[in-house]
Amino acid sequence: MSENLILSIDAMGGDNAPEMVVEGLTIALDRHPDARFLLYGDEARLKPFLDAHARLRKVCEIRHADDVITNDAKPAQALRNGRQSSMRLAINAVKDGEATGIVSAGNTGALMAMAKFVLKTLPGIDRPAIATSFPTMRAKTVMLDLGANVECDAENLVQFAVMGEVFARNVLGLEQPSVGILNVGQEDLKGNTAVKQAAAMLQEADLPIKFYGFVEGDDLAAGTVDVIVTDGFTGNISLKSIEGTAKMFAHFLRESLMGSVRGKLGATIAKKALLEFKDRLDPRRYNGAMFLGLNGICVKSHGGTDGLGFSNAIRVAIELINDGVNDGIKDDFAHISEAILLVRERAEEEARAAEREAQVAAEAARNEGKDRAVSL
Repeated sequence: MSENLILSIDAMGGDNAPEMVVEGLTIALDRHPDARFLLYGDEARLKPFLDAHARLRKVCEIRHADDVITNDAKPAQALRNGRQSSMRLAINAVKDGEATGIVSAGNTGALMAMAKFVLKTLPGIDRPAIATSFPTMRAKTVMLDLGANVECDAENLVQFAVMGEVFARNVLGLEQPSVGILNVGQEDLKGNTAVKQAAAMLQEADLPIKFYGFVEGDDLAAGTVDVIVTDGFTGNISLKSIEGTAKMFAHFLRESLMGSVRGKLGATIAKKALLEFKDRLDPRRYNGAMFLGLNGICVKSHGGTDGLGFSNAIRVAIELINDGVNDGIKDDFAHISEAILLVRERAEEEARAAEREAQVAAEAARNEGKDRAVSL
C-alpha cells in the first residue's frame, strides 16, 4: 500500500451517518492500518464519535462542512447549491490532490453529478458508469452500468465493456476476463439497435477483449461471463432483483427451519454451514459501487448500510487505487480508440447505404404507382 494513501470521506452521507461512518472507519483501519482519512462533515457531531476511538482519531482529520446533500435532492439542485456540502468538499479534495479517492454513502445522483463535474472523465470516456461485483455460482461477476446512464448508445456500451474488463483484470485478478452484453436472447437478431451495434463493434474491432456475445437474465447468477455490460436502466433493475431474490430465499429458509421442532434441530446440527451460507449472501460484503471512467477514484456505499458495509466500500476504494484501475483504463483506451473509430465509421457508412437503398426502393414504388395509374 502507498504510504500516501489518503481517502476523503463524506462523513454525513448515509441513513445512519455519522455514527455508521466512524464505525466503518474503525473496522477499515484494522484491515488497512496505513490508510489516512479526511472527514468532511459537522464537526460538533463527528468529534464525540471519533473521540471514542483513540487509534482512529490519530489518522483522521475533521474538516467542517455546514451543508449536507439530502437523499431527496435532485442532482442539478445539489450541483448548484451544494458547493459547501460535505459531499462536494470531499470530492474537491481528490481534485486538489489532497486525497487519492473519495467514499460516500450519500445521494447517488448528486454524487455522480458532482464527481463528473469536478473530476471530469478519463480520455476516451463519454459517460462514467456505476459498477460492482457480486457472487455467482462460478465466481464473482462485474456488472455495469447500474443506474448512472438510463439510456445508452452502442459506443457507451463498448466503453463500459473496456472499463469492466480492466476492472475485472486488475481488481478480481482475472488474466483474460470474458465480457457479455445483457440482452433478451443470445441470437444476433435479438435486442435493440444499441446492443446489436455494440456487439458488432466488439466482434469486428481488433480489441484486446474476450467477447462472449449476448447473455440473458439467467446468466447473471450462473456466472457465465466475468463482465456483464448493460444500460443503467436494465442494470439497476437486474441488480435489485438479484438482491431481492436473495433476501426472499433467506427469508423462506429461515421460516422453514424455525417453523418446527425438527427444523430447529436440523438448524442446530447445520449451524456452521448455515452461518457460512448467511455470510456468502450478506450484501455488506459486496458493498461499494465504483464510478468507473472518472478522472479520480469515487466509490458509492449503500445509504442504508452499517459500519461493516461501509468498511467494505472503503476496501473497494483502496483496491481501486492500489491496482491502478484508472491507469489501466487510460492505457486500454489509448490502444483501442482507433479501432473503435474505424468500427463507428463503418457502422455509419452502412447506415447511410441502408438509407440510400430505402430511398431508391421508395422512389421505385412511387414510379410503379404512377405507371399503374397511367395505364388505367
